[in-house]
Amino acid sequence: MITITDNAKEKFLSILETENRPGYGMRVTAQRGMSPLAVDYGIAFVEPGHEKAEDEVIDTGEFKVYIDSQSAPLAEGATVDYVSGLNESGFKITNPKAAAAAPNPTGPVAEKVQQIIDSKVNPGVASHGGHVSLVDVKENIAYLKFGGGCQGCGMVDVTLKQGVEVMLKEAIPELKGVMDVTDHAGGQNPYYQPEK
Repeated sequence: MITITDNAKEKFLSILETENRPGYGMRVTAQRGMSPLAVDYGIAFVEPGHEKAEDEVIDTGEFKVYIDSQSAPLAEGATVDYVSGLNESGFKITNPKAAAAAPNPTGPVAEKVQQIIDSKVNPGVASHGGHVSLVDVKENIAYLKFGGGCQGCGMVDVTLKQGVEVMLKEAIPELKGVMDVTDHAGGQNPYYQPEK
């Protein structure tokens, strides 16, 4: 289910000892974030006797980790680590499987958005070696992922706001907005991170 690194175990045990919390466990929670590709993870203490009947339980040998049934699908494959550095410090949960579990967009607005992406957007960005994928439509906001030459491109904000979003809103009046959920810092062109 999930992996707890040795660093995370040592730090959690140290906190339990410092805060005088013998027998406490760790609760890992997970829920979809603002972006359909993002997952917000959390860690909390579980006092003895406050476990939930439906919890999945992982025994690390030193303490137990509890995952509620709502969080379990998004926590599958996650790693809990403890990092200590200049740029980040604290418990960190990563999960390469979380993005793969993103929803499959359906419904009339999603179908219209996909049709415009296929017929107008992708032919336009293909000349630059790019492509755009529809990740989800939630509350009439389209979440898009840019790939190929568009990932990490310094002009992606212009392409999104002055090109793709205008095109989609003109064709689909009920569409409220368009969000870029691409990891522009990763992949082949990691030199650009768009404004949030």
